[in-house]
Amino acid sequence: MLRVVLDTNVFISSLLTKRGATAQVLKSWRQRRFLLVISPAIIAEITRVLRYPHIQNKYAVQEEDIIALADLLQQEALLVPGKSHVTGAIPADVDDEIILACAVDGMADCIVSGDRHLLDLGQFREIPIWTVREFLEKLAD
Repeated sequence: MLRVVLDTNVFISSLLTKRGATAQVLKSWRQRRFLLVISPAIIAEITRVLRYPHIQNKYAVQEEDIIALADLLQQEALLVPGKSHVTGAIPADVDDEIILACAVDGMADCIVSGDRHLLDLGQFREIPIWTVREFLEKLAD
């Protein structure tokens, strides 16, 4: 089964927008079409972003929903430490390094992102970095 790391922006978008390509990615995971690889740092980032007041107000995200999501990710995804050394890989946005470290630790087959800093890399340690559309095309093959 394909091992996939989703960038936080893809994950958040797929949760908040019930239609479109990012929602299809999350639906595919729920259908067990790929193995989601995640780290504690990514779960923390997802929960932090979902707690932003403007997101909670606009999308009616409740604290119990955030906690349930974190629990679901810890139980249903492949949880890896995300501690691989990747420092300096993305000087323009060091926050993205948690995605790369997770992919390395989880021996991911790909990273899916909408972040230009990651996409500009094209790949990291032979792990391809795809847009959502590219990933959905590969999943359909």
